[in-house]
Amino acid sequence: MRAQFVFSEIGVGLRRNLTMTFAVIVSVALSLGLFGASLLMRDQVGTMKGYWYDKVNVSIFFCNKADAESSDNCEKGAVTAEQKKEIRAELNDLKIVDSVQYESAEEAYKHYKEQFGDSPLASSLTPDQMQESFRIKLTDPEKYQVISSAFADRPGVQEVQDQRNLLENLFNLLNGMNWAALGVMALMLVVAIMLIVNTVRVSAFSRRRETGIMRLVGASSFYIQLPFIMEAAIAGLIGAGFASVLLVGGKYFMIDNWLSEKILLINFVGWDAVIKVLPLVFAIGLLMPALAAFFALRKYLKV
Repeated sequence: MRAQFVFSEIGVGLRRNLTMTFAVIVSVALSLGLFGASLLMRDQVGTMKGYWYDKVNVSIFFCNKADAESSDNCEKGAVTAEQKKEIRAELNDLKIVDSVQYESAEEAYKHYKEQFGDSPLASSLTPDQMQESFRIKLTDPEKYQVISSAFADRPGVQEVQDQRNLLENLFNLLNGMNWAALGVMALMLVVAIMLIVNTVRVSAFSRRRETGIMRLVGASSFYIQLPFIMEAAIAGLIGAGFASVLLVGGKYFMIDNWLSEKILLINFVGWDAVIKVLPLVFAIGLLMPALAAFFALRKYLKV
């Protein structure tokens, strides 16, 4: 009988405050959707870093004849065969160097034409304007400075470039987007909590006669609170369900059936990351409204 009464009170409360309950569901769904998306974005950045940092190289670019006239690092002229041989021997002796690949000016020109053949600059370039280079794979990409300090000032070396720097701007942008999503999520959670508190108070006020009778017959505070707390928890769970649908739909339609086909160079997060986030979304969707309702009712029940 008690359980039947509690569930009937829950139904009454949800019907009486239908519009506010709907607002709570939408706010919770959006905030938890952003929360789940930010967690997936963090995993995506970590996946991309692990994938790309393992593939990027440190490049030693050598001076050519054009650099000898325009670059301060190449005042002594273009690189000689002896200088390249000496640098390669020293690289092979370093334990942090996994492999060294030589790229000639002709190969650099060919690769440039393949990647930027449509640009106006490509039509004016010639192979002798391209730089020879060593592409160095390190056992630990974090130790780029060892290569830079050892070879940056060597005769014939125009520049030592860590390709990770080319990716840092992308990762910083993704991290910035992640923090922005977290900020919006926090704002939406505050809005959702305020709606929950107001919804519970309005519901409690509209049923003050029933709760007064329940006090007179000796009902405990928890028993009086229970219908209101469960109303908020149910609204939160429905919102979490919608947030989960958004996350699963975003993964299936946006990532699997669009981005992964358009951007082949990125290793996107898998379904395991989504499945790992969903229980957390439901847990927050259940506990956050329930706790907000509990603390909102404490003052009312003391009256």
